[in-house]
Amino acid sequence: MRGLGTRTVLYQQHVATSLGLYNNDFISVDILGEKGPITAGELSKLTGLATGSVTALIDRLEKTGYVRRQHDPQDRRKVIIVPEYESIEAFSATYSPLHQAMLKLASSYTAEELDLITQFLSKASTILEEQTQLLSHP
Repeated sequence: MRGLGTRTVLYQQHVATSLGLYNNDFISVDILGEKGPITAGELSKLTGLATGSVTALIDRLEKTGYVRRQHDPQDRRKVIIVPEYESIEAFSATYSPLHQAMLKLASSYTAEELDLITQFLSKASTILEEQTQLLSHP
């Protein structure tokens, strides 16, 4: 797991660089892709970045078209950060080789094996989130 984690981080850093993004910007784009539209405050909590840093990060991502700001329909005082990166060709092109390689790998397993792998990865992700929270709030 540790080796996979290290390789994932290294891959992520290379993807960020190839897209002209800072690593924290790229992580935020990934979080938005996973969570969907969220407030800057929520993004700050999820990344561990200060709110001022998140504001500058969102400014950069909005300028390059990776996100857009939108007023919260429930509370017009709040602004929601909406992911827009899927329309950026470079983003899709960068991930396509990994996606194809992972599909090829997945095709070498049975449906039952894939179900077990998916369960394990989901539970491992939950544990990582919990451990991150413990480190963030000693």
